[in-house]
Amino acid sequence: MLHTTTAVGEAEALRARLTGRVVTPADADWDVARMGWNLAADQRPAAVAVPATVQDVVEVVRHAAEAGMRVAPQGTGHNATAHGALDATILLKTHELRGVSIDPVLRRARVHAGDLWEDVTGPASQYGLAPISGSSPDVGVVGFALGGGIGWLSRKFGLCADSVLSIECVLADGRHVRCDAHTNSDLFWALRGGSGSFAIVTALELELFEVGEMVSMGAMLWPWERAADVMEAWRQWTQDAPDEVTTSIRLMQLPPLPELPDFLRGRQLVIIDGAVVGSPEDAERILAPLRALDPEIDLWGMQPPAGLSRVHMDPEDPMPGLSDHLMLRELDAQAIKDLVAVAGPGSGSPLVMMEIRQLGGALGRRRDGAGALGGLDARYLTFAAGLPIDADVVCALRGGFGRVRNVLSRVATDGHYLNFQEHARDPRHAYEAGTYARLQAVKAAYDPQDLIRANHAVALPEA
Repeated sequence: MLHTTTAVGEAEALRARLTGRVVTPADADWDVARMGWNLAADQRPAAVAVPATVQDVVEVVRHAAEAGMRVAPQGTGHNATAHGALDATILLKTHELRGVSIDPVLRRARVHAGDLWEDVTGPASQYGLAPISGSSPDVGVVGFALGGGIGWLSRKFGLCADSVLSIECVLADGRHVRCDAHTNSDLFWALRGGSGSFAIVTALELELFEVGEMVSMGAMLWPWERAADVMEAWRQWTQDAPDEVTTSIRLMQLPPLPELPDFLRGRQLVIIDGAVVGSPEDAERILAPLRALDPEIDLWGMQPPAGLSRVHMDPEDPMPGLSDHLMLRELDAQAIKDLVAVAGPGSGSPLVMMEIRQLGGALGRRRDGAGALGGLDARYLTFAAGLPIDADVVCALRGGFGRVRNVLSRVATDGHYLNFQEHARDPRHAYEAGTYARLQAVKAAYDPQDLIRANHAVALPEA
């Protein structure tokens, strides 16, 4: 589809096969169709297909194979910047494949490729149940699970990927199949935390966890000037915090956006947020050392489980973003001191956010029947982000990321977590060597022509 005549012909041929839509650069809605949630991703595929049915997905795959093209499935496009160039590729936007069903007796949820976390958390919450969901309500369930999936329940229950019970997907040969622990089990293993390189997921079934009608969750906020002492106190508290609590701490420099509430708009803050699984009394006891730090604002309290999706107060509308992240094997007092020096008060840092998430607990223990990722071999995870407004700001942000990397390199691992890795990097660094080799074998078995193109793609093994 490099030539205009060929492109038009291929688009028309694909349109004739679908009940859904096909959009090309010749169409007026092209720029909207190719847009990801992260507006910094300038996606330029050969065409965008928006399937209305699972059969549409099958037809897109078959058409791509016949035309010598590739298919890149995408739900929301939060991690779109990791795709790279999409030449001779059909961008398969699955956002119209929706429909969640909850089985409160079996504690399961069935979701489709386009469903968002808020589509699941709300209905499940009515039964005192919760999935291992992300920290944003508008993140897609499928993409989150394919990359592993960590959330506010993860130190207690583990990765979202390991709560997946079955998967329905379209293979590179056009077959629509189911996989679980007993059927296509190698594919089932690979898709749970090994990326979307192996098949195009159309639906999956998730385990839901009993958390009760109300869960302790929220945030505590301190003035920016308290960064050093609050972060060090949080670090010490996390050393022996029980698995029932999962938190993050952030240095925030919030822009004066009108959509932000007054207590956040244009402010520089330190924020600790998260959740505790257990009784209100247990939560009070666990959180007492943090409350002793005398937060300026304390928003922590008991809420229905659905509230977990908005604890982090992440933006819900598409926006541009540039980010970087590290996995940390440990976090000592010197690392905190150095981090505050380059990203906190007086540093001149351009970063809107510098976050450290608490790992460990169930995230560090591989459960029986786990998927490809199986856990995270680190105690903490960092995520730094900013708004790439123009070239000068992009340059400043990259400098800020570099300074953070420099001061944390002493405690960082060589690994990374795919869902937080928003620029192209060899995914083999996210897995043990033997695990990556096994993923490559699954890729060769199910997609030997490399038709399916995921962000953080697993490569075919060398001949």
